[in-house]
Amino acid sequence: MLIILPSVVLYYFVGWLGYQLVALVLLLMVSVSAMLFDIKPVLVAALLSALIWNYFFIPPIHTFHIGTPEDVLMFLMYFVIAFINAVLTFKIRDIERKIRDKEEKENTIKLYDTLLNSLSHELRTPISAIIGAVDILENQPPSQLNIHQNELIDEIKIASLRLNEQVENLLSMSRLESGILKPVLDWVDINDLIFSLIKKYKTHHAETLTIIFNPDENVPLIKIDAMFMEQILYNLIRNAHLHTPVKSIVRISATYMADYIRISVADNGKGFPTDEIKFVFNKFYRLKGAATGGTGLGLSIVKGFVEALNGNIILENQSTGGALFLVTLPVESSALNLVTHE
Repeated sequence: MLIILPSVVLYYFVGWLGYQLVALVLLLMVSVSAMLFDIKPVLVAALLSALIWNYFFIPPIHTFHIGTPEDVLMFLMYFVIAFINAVLTFKIRDIERKIRDKEEKENTIKLYDTLLNSLSHELRTPISAIIGAVDILENQPPSQLNIHQNELIDEIKIASLRLNEQVENLLSMSRLESGILKPVLDWVDINDLIFSLIKKYKTHHAETLTIIFNPDENVPLIKIDAMFMEQILYNLIRNAHLHTPVKSIVRISATYMADYIRISVADNGKGFPTDEIKFVFNKFYRLKGAATGGTGLGLSIVKGFVEALNGNIILENQSTGGALFLVTLPVESSALNLVTHE
């Protein structure tokens, strides 16, 4: 309609306007169409405008024959310009729409992150108070609490620790994305770090997971951020704990290769669905049909810390069953070898 209606009006004024001016008006209508419709209707409008201009306005009228070479050239130029104009106008509109959508998405994510960050900070204080109160109750003489009360205290402690873990994950992700967290490198005994982390994990979680770590005594001291490394390993162990059957086994190894440290965390669970492996490090991603709770941040935080250390992480399913995470980090090493671990 944007082409036909103006053409009808112009047909009665062509003697006064001239068919050259009609071409400019029709080109304007093609541009307007490109701002309102999808690309296919716009291309049809461009073709239709060229045919209408030829048939009704270029002498001799009411025929597609064009009388002079100048008009033939003008028609061909009109045809090309109309199509180029249609495509470019549509593309400009499409780019503007994408920019607008991107800005809206960025604003939404910014608001979402601000709310999460604020909520996480507000939750830390009451959670710490709950954990502290539970610790005090646990230290009461056994005679003051009955069996049922002790069970309730255990449940409160487990729930509060899990909630605290989720809050810390939210804060870690927020700090990683904002660039607040920067690695502070120092000399670390990776074997000691892993042993300490395993002990800490078993202290805070029920004995439903067996963690096996056989240290390689040839691994030298390495320069790395201990906090980053602990968070990487903790989240990988926690992921295995949550997604494997009770009494499963997690095996950890640390191997030094020229200027690199490679750490593997393997379990004997079911592994990951092959079609979902490429998504597991995405923020808030949870496996389809996952029975466990959580925010879906654990592995994305692992990837964030690994990349902050200029390393990479790979996930694959083992041929014998279970998942295998391989973390490779560039490190500076010391000539001083580690002492033997007890």
